[in-house]
Amino acid sequence: MSDPTRSAPKSIDDLKTLLQGDIKVKVAVDGVLRGKFMSKDKFLSAASSDGFGFCSVIFGWDLHDAVYSRELLISNQGNGYRDILASIDLSTYRRIPWENNVPFFLISFLDPDTREPICACPRGVLKKAVERAEKSHWQCYAGVEYETPRSLADKKFTDIQPLTPGMHGYSLLRTQLNNDYFHAIFDESQRFDVPIEGHHTETGPGVYETALAYTSAVRMADNALLFKYMTKSIGMKYGIVPSFMAKPWGNLPGCSGHIHVSLRNADGQNLFAVSDSELKAGRLDAAFDELKFISKEAEQFLAGILDGLTDSTQTHLVPTINGYKRLVGGEAYWAPNAVTYGYDSRAASIRVISPPSVPPYATRFEVRVPGADMNPFFALAAVFSIGTRGVEKKLSLTMPPISHFTLEDKKAGKITMLPQSLEAAAARMMRQGSVAREVLGDEFVEHYGGTREHEVKLWNEAVTNWEVERYLELA
Repeated sequence: MSDPTRSAPKSIDDLKTLLQGDIKVKVAVDGVLRGKFMSKDKFLSAASSDGFGFCSVIFGWDLHDAVYSRELLISNQGNGYRDILASIDLSTYRRIPWENNVPFFLISFLDPDTREPICACPRGVLKKAVERAEKSHWQCYAGVEYETPRSLADKKFTDIQPLTPGMHGYSLLRTQLNNDYFHAIFDESQRFDVPIEGHHTETGPGVYETALAYTSAVRMADNALLFKYMTKSIGMKYGIVPSFMAKPWGNLPGCSGHIHVSLRNADGQNLFAVSDSELKAGRLDAAFDELKFISKEAEQFLAGILDGLTDSTQTHLVPTINGYKRLVGGEAYWAPNAVTYGYDSRAASIRVISPPSVPPYATRFEVRVPGADMNPFFALAAVFSIGTRGVEKKLSLTMPPISHFTLEDKKAGKITMLPQSLEAAAARMMRQGSVAREVLGDEFVEHYGGTREHEVKLWNEAVTNWEVERYLELA
């Protein structure tokens, strides 16, 4: 299900050997990365059993530890914020090079009574989506690209200064301004077993793009989460605060979290690729000419994504209030905000990557909607769930590629727009009969939807600096 790290133990005896010289172990949970140190003895005891108790309140409060506005199922005052079972995943073993090589593992959560995965555990949600694909003998593979501005903020988060000035995508010169930090990210990633494929400046002040190496979906989500942790940890040593906020600047492109997805069969062959015999002229039964170099299954997977994009995926790809500020600018800021697709199109929400621009084995879809603030587990779970649903139902495309439309078509309402606010997106996801309820389940939708409603409530109650500056004197 998940590619293990290079030195992951295969048994408890292997684990004891790996930890022979250690006295403590660090464990962490996904989402907003939280965790703690454990003594080696306690850790080995937990690893040899079903796990250890962990306070469920992490599912009952937001990223600033404020209890959610309404009681949610997993953790609430009624059940006393009880403990749930933290299950250690030995396949995630690695050492943290900037913390004296302390051993490190990720954990997932189980219900202490049923031993079933907690409905809102991010790793559990993604594993469920992967298991759905595995029933059809498909393997889910993915990649993630992060664009992040790296800045040092003062206590009031004002007068933030980007590390590099101006718009300098792919600049070799701008990285020299913070050369040690730039190289440390790449080098420590390799040591931390979070391999990087590419690392460069992107357009926008202080913006860097990092592409993480393609791997299985669960391992990719692990790596994406740990990449954030790593850049923030290393940044502290350089007096730098790397930000994964989707739209830190109002009049500039935001920070994306593009994800790449494909399916493989049991032999590791890309199910999205056309056969060798179709490479010259393309697939004859393709719905549109731009899709003739992807397989029929890939076309159905694409139809599934487009069918569920506004209904299921949107709150998972754009989970914050700020993320929708990135979409408002749309294509002007490289942030697709409509249900669109196209061959090698960076203007579309779904970019079709296939021959002739890449070899057949690299055929995949790039989902360009997410911001850098997305939770990679929820985002990948949603995309793979609605994509595999498309293959299972043999869905057909109901719309042509983006190249068939004009800007006037968009203004005239001929293209379906994505929800332009978290409130609207959450309402679509939570409505009865939504695709989200079908593929992710009612329990998850009610919990996750409640967390998004909490974000909306806090935003509606907030008075921003913009409002004060605009209305205080003249209203």
